[in-house]
Amino acid sequence: METLLNPDAWIALLTLTFLEIILGIDNIVFLSIVSGKLRAEDQPKARRIGLLLAMAFRIILLFGITWVMSLKESFFDFDWSFVSGGISGQSLIVFGGGLFLLYKSVSEIHHKLEGEEEATSGKASASLSGAIIQIALLNIVFSFDSILTAVGLVSAAEPPVGFGPAGALEIMVGAIVISIIIMLIFAGPVSKFVNEHPTIQILGLSFLILIGVMLLAEGSHLAELKFFGGTEVHSIPKGYLYFAIFFSLFVEFLNLKMKKNAKKPVQLHNNKILDQKLKDTDVTN
Repeated sequence: METLLNPDAWIALLTLTFLEIILGIDNIVFLSIVSGKLRAEDQPKARRIGLLLAMAFRIILLFGITWVMSLKESFFDFDWSFVSGGISGQSLIVFGGGLFLLYKSVSEIHHKLEGEEEATSGKASASLSGAIIQIALLNIVFSFDSILTAVGLVSAAEPPVGFGPAGALEIMVGAIVISIIIMLIFAGPVSKFVNEHPTIQILGLSFLILIGVMLLAEGSHLAELKFFGGTEVHSIPKGYLYFAIFFSLFVEFLNLKMKKNAKKPVQLHNNKILDQKLKDTDVTN
């Protein structure tokens, strides 16, 4: 009750909820792409299960925050001639998540651009259980990022400095639950929009590649990797990543609006020249 009557607690709750939604954008993009390969009747179920798993992982990690913090401790140190560092549980999970995202994104782009059409097979190209396993694996990585953000924003120190251990936990759990509910509401329309626009799908996969690279850099930074005696790997500020994502989406929305308003498809100048050369070749032959 004391936490509910504290205006600072409400400000912290709203701020953390907003950040959780922003951090969940990559989760929704991944959900949209993975669930898009399922049968139409299984897609809402996969999105719901995926987001509920995300909520469950985050809350479990919050209650085990002492264990999460212990994962920062190195369990294997090495100092070779060209590289040195110390591998921790957290760096291993984050680095592995980055590798998984890179593999998944590149393979999906290959499938969409050069793979066989799903329509020719007459069935969905993925199973619900396989999609859920992929979603669960990546949710573990995304959950670490979310929880560390929450712990860094909401102080568990005793009042008036912080909200106390119990109050801080209430705020963090409340923000996670509210953000997941909001994402559940909008996950369907977002997935529908992504699946109906191929360029948005490729853009989303490109975002996942960016996030994968960011996770690789973050994992290397957590492991304190240094090359050739002193060149340390630094993490990539998330602000740069989010700016690139939102700017790319803004440009793509402009393109979609222009395409919708245009009476005929917009064609690049080089493509027009190529088309004319092909026509001339056909006439000659």
